[in-house]
Amino acid sequence: MLANVDPYQDIREAVRDLCSNFPAEYFRKIDEERAYPETFVQALTDAGWLAALIPQEYGGSGLGLTEASVIMEEVNRSGGNSGACHGQMYNMGTLLRHGSAEQKARYLPEIASGKLRLQSMGVTEPTTGSDTTKLKTTAVRKGDRYVVNGQKVWISRIQHSDLMILLARTTPIDQVAKKSEGMSIFLVDLHQAIGKGMTVRPIPNMVNHETNELFFDNLEIPAENLIGEEGKGFKYILDGLNAERTLIAAECIGDGYWFLDKVCKYVKERVVFGRPIGQNQGVQFPIARAHVN
Repeated sequence: MLANVDPYQDIREAVRDLCSNFPAEYFRKIDEERAYPETFVQALTDAGWLAALIPQEYGGSGLGLTEASVIMEEVNRSGGNSGACHGQMYNMGTLLRHGSAEQKARYLPEIASGKLRLQSMGVTEPTTGSDTTKLKTTAVRKGDRYVVNGQKVWISRIQHSDLMILLARTTPIDQVAKKSEGMSIFLVDLHQAIGKGMTVRPIPNMVNHETNELFFDNLEIPAENLIGEEGKGFKYILDGLNAERTLIAAECIGDGYWFLDKVCKYVKERVVFGRPIGQNQGVQFPIARAHVN
């Protein structure tokens, strides 16, 4: 009887090999300095892992969500932090599925190569939280531009992105048949936006996870940066959010394996009353239960 073979073993081994160049000391130093793991993210980019979900015709790997999940799982299982860069993998989903041919040809190859980073998604707001249909940021069409006013919060990786996906209401909620209608998606060039109608205010937090408040005061966005049809942005944004949830779940599985590896090593080395604590069933059972679950 043939043993079960992991069809993704080649991906796992390749990602582990890359991550082996970034030991725990690297990430501890990054955290202590509250810095960004630029070298690590660039290595993942150069290896093509962050372009896994981009079709080959645009310079990506053309892999599926399962393979992308394996990549993220192995990064975290190796002690890395996918949270610093996973947005580059899934945020482009809205552009890929709903962008025009011109938009995809212009942006996706450069996102795949890492020349452009699309790591941020502006959805959450301070007064609406996860109730996305009630967001208050507006985008009003004026000629060949949209004028944006409002606020976003808990928006990550702005300082390490070139582009951002922005969800704003283009039709007042009292003028739509369904509250999920009337919202639109825009691709924001952060270099053109920051300081020219968009203000970024970093939010201090207890962990080294860069996140920000965003303020929009008559920010002008070219109409050509509208993704898909006006008013259908809520459906479009789900293409990015659903992938995000799946990938983060995979990262959490990777974290679980990392903790199991650490605890198994520790209980073999920690000696109390003349023997390793791993010989005690009171220690073994919780570890076994965590592994099974």
